[in-house]
Amino acid sequence: MKTKTKIFFGLFFVLLLVAGGAVFFYFDNSKRSRAAEYSPQINASDFSTNITNKYFALPVGKKMTYETTNQGRVTERIEIEILQETKRIEGVETVIYLDKEYKNGQLVEETRDYLAQHSNGDVWYFGEDVNNYWNGILLNHSGSFIHGQDGAKAGIWMKAEQRVGDSYRQEFYVGNAEDMRDTVATGQTVTTKSGTYTDCVKVYDWTPLEKNAREHKYYCPQVSSLVLTEDLETGSRSELVNVAAP
Repeated sequence: MKTKTKIFFGLFFVLLLVAGGAVFFYFDNSKRSRAAEYSPQINASDFSTNITNKYFALPVGKKMTYETTNQGRVTERIEIEILQETKRIEGVETVIYLDKEYKNGQLVEETRDYLAQHSNGDVWYFGEDVNNYWNGILLNHSGSFIHGQDGAKAGIWMKAEQRVGDSYRQEFYVGNAEDMRDTVATGQTVTTKSGTYTDCVKVYDWTPLEKNAREHKYYCPQVSSLVLTEDLETGSRSELVNVAAP
């Protein structure tokens, strides 16, 4: 190779390194900037494990079951239980909301969500430990985040005061967990297999991380729980089929 050619390729390689470094620096700074925009003030003394939110009460021992059906066959089943044990996160004692998801009868995800209620009645979400399965084998823990670790921050799962037009973060871990919730309507009536519910709040759940992850959910005070999820991409409905209070 001629000397001039060597010099040319040498300079070209250097420019690639510089450009690559600049792009990495840009994206790193962009992530830091986005993280800095959301900074919830968490005072541990403001929170309690006594979750009594009108739309989302979580007494220990409460169990909920949801099913998605297709042509009369149950294709997805979700079982939720509020455990006796708790978990302390950054000084906040949280309730453990155990969520097991089955598809075609096989466990695909087991999640422990960590929740606590603020003194104003809002239920906050402090993180989750996720086990993802494939064919009965533990695959990974994708989707996990804990408030205070690696820049992850808590968000609001369910507000006490429902105002149409409200939009808030449910979680914030840049690039990994960025679920958002918008309040769409109040005073809704919802009919499912388990019954008819009134005075429900309708919310829109979405995330900038997935274009096809968009859902409408209905929370109703008669059971203080989620009663219906409508997937806006597939049109499927996940309905509450059973709720057992302690």
